[in-house]
Amino acid sequence: MYSYKRLRFRRHGTGRSVQMKNMILTALVIACMAVLLCACGSGNDQQTQDAGDADRIQIVATIFPEYDWVRNILGDDPANAEVTLLLDKGVDLHSFQPTSEDMMRVSSCDLFIYVGGESDQWVEDALAESVNENIRTVDLMEALGDRAKEEEVVEGMQENTGLGAGEEEPELDEHVWLSLRNASFLCSQIEKEIAQIDPDNAAVYEANLKAYQKKLDELDQQYAQTVKQAKVKTLVFADRFPFRYLTDDYGLDYYAAFTGCSAESEASFETIQFLAKKVDELKLPCVMTIENSDQKIAETVIRTTKTKDQKILTMNSMQSVTGEDAAGGASYLGIMADDLTVLSEALQ
Repeated sequence: MYSYKRLRFRRHGTGRSVQMKNMILTALVIACMAVLLCACGSGNDQQTQDAGDADRIQIVATIFPEYDWVRNILGDDPANAEVTLLLDKGVDLHSFQPTSEDMMRVSSCDLFIYVGGESDQWVEDALAESVNENIRTVDLMEALGDRAKEEEVVEGMQENTGLGAGEEEPELDEHVWLSLRNASFLCSQIEKEIAQIDPDNAAVYEANLKAYQKKLDELDQQYAQTVKQAKVKTLVFADRFPFRYLTDDYGLDYYAAFTGCSAESEASFETIQFLAKKVDELKLPCVMTIENSDQKIAETVIRTTKTKDQKILTMNSMQSVTGEDAAGGASYLGIMADDLTVLSEALQ
């Protein structure tokens, strides 16, 4: 499906690095002062609480899929672990800026799980200043190795106009969680690290992992069967496209307005015309968007088609699931199952 490889300016920079290190040092100073003040004013009760917190495994996950995978691996949580979802306010991974409190959580936790792509450049400095010498990490992109894919610009897709000349490097597609097969593999990597931290309950975590992987595999088979029986094998996204790992898993083709990490929000006349023409050529019954879209581009594409009667369908890429959503019962498997329902309608 490759036409071109997308290139994007990397956000490395001496000024950014120094600023981040200063932020970390400030966070550490503030945290230490807070501990001293609490210790002076709380007596034995505070000491007892601190001792209890120190015994708990501290796990920090940047995004919701990681967070939910951990919850399933822990199960009934025999170690009474504290699991933190860092991006818990619905902030998109690509625009997240950690606070001093976030940096402190990362630097002091026992296990830190993060995507490891272009949007996580801040992590390097956070880990370099870690106050926990035994911190363990899972970098999803690094764990996947050769399975990680470079972002691609397919035919008709609008290029990112914000790139600086001479400052471009190939970028990997960060949306690795949108593959059930990746999820199964990454869960095994996370389980290994949790078992290393809490070996007394390693057998429990392994059993939980196997049970969860079985559910992932069952849903994967449902996806494969749905695509096998589909009348069409192509999707048109009038939006960013973060689902490349999913479409590659099942042999689907796609056209889209922008790449998954693009900062663009306004589609050109040429892009609109191209997508509308593809909808007409393939006689597609719908135009796709991702969550939180205002659907304006999709509406314009539909008005540009010959029949002007296509539906707009939305798939959830889980880039802005909140802590409140998680507390309310949102789950990785549940969202992926909902996406399958949408995909099934799109392909029929």
